[in-house]
Amino acid sequence: MLSLAEQMGNIGSEINRALKFQEKNTARFENAINRALELFDLTIEDPRWRRRLKEITRVREVFCSTVFSDNEYSTSLDDLNQYFYLFALAARKHN
Repeated sequence: MLSLAEQMGNIGSEINRALKFQEKNTARFENAINRALELFDLTIEDPRWRRRLKEITRVREVFCSTVFSDNEYSTSLDDLNQYFYLFALAARKHN
């Protein structure tokens, strides 16, 4: 089983891929977005993170707003990439 930091770090790797392909390859961009959403949903469904559910669902909401709608939170994929990078660092530190 993955830790929360590992799960969030994996979401972040998909966001990083989306950022990389945003202007270059629409198919790869969309695949990364879809995979990030899949990983968000799997993390949300994990009962171990019930106490962190508010944070996880909020960052999913911000992600969706950034990618699919009016970006009401004025957040970029780069901002989200930086947020998730910290989880990847924490996961690496504990392994």
